[in-house]
Amino acid sequence: MTPTLDERITGALVGAAVGDALGGPVEGYSPEQITERHGGRIHGIVGPWDGDRWRTARPLAPYHKGDGHVTDDTLLTHALVRVYATVRDHLDAYAVAEHLVPELIGQPRWIPELEAEALPLQRVFLAEKWLVARLHYGHVDPREAGNGNIVNCGAAMYMAPVGLVNAANPAGAYAEALDVAGAHQSSYGREAAGVFAAAVAAACTPGASPDSVVAACLSLAKDGTRSAIEAVCETAARYTDFESALGPLRRAVEPYDTVGPEYRAPSLGARRPSRLHAIEELPVALGMLVVSGGDHRHAVLGSVNYGRDCDSIATMAGALAGALGSPAPDEWAKTVAEASRLDLTAPAHTLAEVAREVFARDVARRRAHEAAFAGMRDGAAGEVG
Repeated sequence: MTPTLDERITGALVGAAVGDALGGPVEGYSPEQITERHGGRIHGIVGPWDGDRWRTARPLAPYHKGDGHVTDDTLLTHALVRVYATVRDHLDAYAVAEHLVPELIGQPRWIPELEAEALPLQRVFLAEKWLVARLHYGHVDPREAGNGNIVNCGAAMYMAPVGLVNAANPAGAYAEALDVAGAHQSSYGREAAGVFAAAVAAACTPGASPDSVVAACLSLAKDGTRSAIEAVCETAARYTDFESALGPLRRAVEPYDTVGPEYRAPSLGARRPSRLHAIEELPVALGMLVVSGGDHRHAVLGSVNYGRDCDSIATMAGALAGALGSPAPDEWAKTVAEASRLDLTAPAHTLAEVAREVFARDVARRRAHEAAFAGMRDGAAGEVG
């Protein structure tokens, strides 16, 4: 059965949240460290890396990662859905300034990793706090506000809604996400946001496969992002299980990744603008999608056990597998929803309504353009005659 639009949107948003929650507790560690800590590969939801010491073990990030808690990837994804629910049309960088930033600083919400109600601003990390500093306090032109921020996956990690609103239209998703992400990121961080949105849109196309999703990405991606996706996915095509693919995928993306071998000790050249480099997360997520054949469980577990920024990798892989029609396992989705105190399906229902409204507006706008263009053509022909 071909999945419906509603099923694809639900699969993508729930799939992303589940991937996020599974990857959170091992974010920043290597596959070897993960194996040592957990006595083998991770096969489901696990607790915090530091156990009951999660509040004090890493003072810079005193978050309860694990036990099914989503991270800022999901919080920002749901916030962007709420922006779509308000605007009910395509978004741009100004929508980020006018609607997303007020979401971050004006409405306390339950933050699972803080185990408290708080402003989302108090959970998002430094590259995302940039949005508030630049747009709310600095009054920077939203289209240019991302310039100067550290270049990372911060904008890409929550761009799935853009791809879903533009379902089956990768080029449209790419263009819209680039505009939206301009308020947050520059260089290959912004490019990754556009390409990830395009990948999600491509995954919604009837008959789509991991290979067709990668092909859509390669048709749009530029510079180092394109090269990284091509290198990683060519490598991924040689594997059908994540265990054997972990090392090869890392080696394939390493020439394009600026962070370096130690994720928690980035190199001096890390996260600076470049036409030669790419974020690590998107190419690896696409690689895991290929390795898994589009299966959500396999793609997410591969992403989680890869380590490094694995909550964002698993968020992206989970969204893509869900959009292709492979939903997250029910037991994972149920545990994540309960542990995070989130309704994971309500945002999907909202976004499906918005997607239909936007499509209807697009059709009307296209028909009006066709009529106007035909009028010009017919008028020109009459003058020649």
